[in-house]
Amino acid sequence: MSSKIEQVIKRTGAVVPFNVDRITNAIYRAAVAVGGRDRVTAERLAAQVVDLLEANTAPGHIPTVEEIQDCVEKVLIENGHARVAKAYILYRDERARRRKERAARSALPSDNIPWHKIWDVLDWAVEHDLHTVERLNERIGRGEFPQIVRETDRAYNEDITTAAEMIGERQDKVKVVIIAGPSSSGKTTTTTKLRHLLSQMGLSLIALTVDNYFFDLELHPKDEFGDYDFETPQALDLDLINRHLVELIAGEKVLLPMYDFKTGKRTDDHIPMQVGSNEVILIDSLHGLYEGMTRDVPSSLKFKVYIEPLLQMKGSDGRYVRWTDLRLMRRMLRDATHRAYDPRQTLDHWHYVRKSEMRNIIPNIRVADYIINSGLPYELPIMRPRLLEYFEQWAQEYRDDPLHADAFVRAVRVRDLLHSVVGVTDESVIPPDSLLREFIGGSCYEY
Repeated sequence: MSSKIEQVIKRTGAVVPFNVDRITNAIYRAAVAVGGRDRVTAERLAAQVVDLLEANTAPGHIPTVEEIQDCVEKVLIENGHARVAKAYILYRDERARRRKERAARSALPSDNIPWHKIWDVLDWAVEHDLHTVERLNERIGRGEFPQIVRETDRAYNEDITTAAEMIGERQDKVKVVIIAGPSSSGKTTTTTKLRHLLSQMGLSLIALTVDNYFFDLELHPKDEFGDYDFETPQALDLDLINRHLVELIAGEKVLLPMYDFKTGKRTDDHIPMQVGSNEVILIDSLHGLYEGMTRDVPSSLKFKVYIEPLLQMKGSDGRYVRWTDLRLMRRMLRDATHRAYDPRQTLDHWHYVRKSEMRNIIPNIRVADYIINSGLPYELPIMRPRLLEYFEQWAQEYRDDPLHADAFVRAVRVRDLLHSVVGVTDESVIPPDSLLREFIGGSCYEY
């Protein structure tokens, strides 16, 4: 639809093109949060928002994001969509609260940060002279890259062994093992390794593929760029997952759905599954710790593992390398290899991935029974020759582009980080069972 309004003022003060699809997507996402999936109604309501906005906008005035959001609330309420309006208002208030918290730069520790685990990781890094990029470079300069790989992989595998032993101690009660963590944290490799260890301990595991519970693509919420959002837990049929888990734990035979990513369609009652008395259900999912996914399964029957690359290494600027930047680079390589995505697409979409995980994934770290560190000091030298040229290009192209302000900030930060690291092109010393192989290829595991 066309609109007299052509521009919008963002909270940063940047003036960007007006896009009614963003209003539609915001309304639809609010509806999804309360169980609705009617995109036609969302489009109709968005058209009313535009009409109201045009009627109340003086000639020459460029509306702000806040003014548009006020109109959305008014239209939702006047059309009788009280529950959707409440979800929209709550989300808006939450975003406002987070902006205030960032502005205040509170010194209080966050409940989302596993301080004890981070201390252990930092202690290990100092002990192995890998706590700064400078020390990492010095070790590489001495020809110690193969040793760095061995030391790092040993620590990672010991973490997995600890988790397996903890599960083994509760094997008479545990019925569901959950492996969760944000995008590209290494869930797939970790799940494979953990599954192998538990099998050696006599635990028989049956994987429940949560991806098969996606709603049909046409019912998925979209992000603000119009891309279908697979990152939100509301893209999954959580009620059906819960019902099937309860039935499986009770020993009942269940017909699971199957989702076809090529067609974007789900077929229900397709895959037969039954769990024996000595078998455990294994779930590997971004949202495995999201309360709504397993709400009907008693806590005593679940063992929850959280994975995050908790790298404790300071860059040349004196600041710690950001975990999200590690995962961004991993996902770029994985998306390019397995999904034929241009790395630029991954960067442009990452801010939305980040918003979703900050809201639905990372806060759940506090309920985990054990945290596995998947940060690898040796991945930075490997990433430099593979990705530095891209980040240099994006840092230049996005410099004065208000629509890609987030991408620009990330591009500059990662560019500077990779510039500071000594690159390694010989990847032969990285073993085929390394977690990094999940992203750079050459793994002995099937993904």
